[in-house]
Amino acid sequence: MRRICLGGSFNPVHHGHLLCARAATESLGAQDVVLVVSRIAPHKQRQSDLASAADRLEMCRLAVADATGFEVDDREIRRGGPSYTIDTVRQLKQSGWDEVIWLIGADLLAGLPTWHQPQALLAEARVMLMARPGWSFDWSSLPPAFQVLRQQTVQVPQIDISATEIRRRVAAGQPIEYLTPPGVCRYIQDHGLYR
Repeated sequence: MRRICLGGSFNPVHHGHLLCARAATESLGAQDVVLVVSRIAPHKQRQSDLASAADRLEMCRLAVADATGFEVDDREIRRGGPSYTIDTVRQLKQSGWDEVIWLIGADLLAGLPTWHQPQALLAEARVMLMARPGWSFDWSSLPPAFQVLRQQTVQVPQIDISATEIRRRVAAGQPIEYLTPPGVCRYIQDHGLYR
């Protein structure tokens, strides 16, 4: 079975994550999306409104509970420490994955060279960019080793939903229905997250 990974803090997971991941999966001919929930995203260590790893993991589970083609992986949470993508890729390979396809949003491309062991990541995983319609990038701004990603881009729909906006709406007492699955909406309310 061909699976594709989408890692992230998912703070909270929302329809944009799910719809774009599904579009990428269909485009690449894969069967499943594996949501890999980070324990501590290195670039978000100082984020003041980051829900606990347990809460974010449970929201991901609720979001895909009735969906086909999705699974949730908690290995970064169980591993402890900062969640480095290269460590997860290596763990997946050690557990029997022949190929690891890792989705990242095209908005993360400029920062990719600053990730932990980024060239090893490119060598050990097939990193695929999810790009929205009309997306463009100054490829000359990237080091040569990263130019290969130009051919590893998949188009995804334009979904204007962000976790930041969901958290802002919750803090302001505004509804978040239709931005994230109903189970996630209930979980946020029942557990008093983002207030």
